[in-house]
Amino acid sequence: MIAPASTAFSWETSKDAWALLGGYGQSISGWGQTTQRVRTFDLVPRYDHMTVDNLGSGWLKGFHSTLIELPVHVVTSPDSSLMVGINLLACYTFTAAGEWQPYIFGGGGPVYSFADIPGMGAKWNGNYQFALGLKHPLDATRAWLLEIRYHHISNAGTEEPNEPLNSIKFLAGMTF
Repeated sequence: MIAPASTAFSWETSKDAWALLGGYGQSISGWGQTTQRVRTFDLVPRYDHMTVDNLGSGWLKGFHSTLIELPVHVVTSPDSSLMVGINLLACYTFTAAGEWQPYIFGGGGPVYSFADIPGMGAKWNGNYQFALGLKHPLDATRAWLLEIRYHHISNAGTEEPNEPLNSIKFLAGMTF
């Protein structure tokens, strides 16, 4: 029996969530080819779509989700300006612990820089990132989030110069 098209291509959103995170980031001179110390305050709205629930067993029990973020990085040094982007990230949340649920994610996307940062040869750049986080559920829809991220921005050699920004970011937020 073939499922109706409306069922086969449905987008289940009952377990999806929105989140808002804020935090601080800083590139580290000498990490890879990074030469500039760039400081940012970050505001990250996020849509979290649960892709596959009830995976694994024991301490591996959890779920996979797809995250879509629209980060705004307020550059405070060496320039005062903005960088904006869009990220598509794959996330796995470990749910065996219950109270504190660790998660990991990775991915990236395009970034547009309004900032005049020495060594960045392009306004349009790409980014990739990896993160470790903790989620503390408060109720069925709300949870506290804490994250530490490795964040890389460069123009992938499309323009010269191409000095990357390798950063560490600390973020906190809440789902709703």
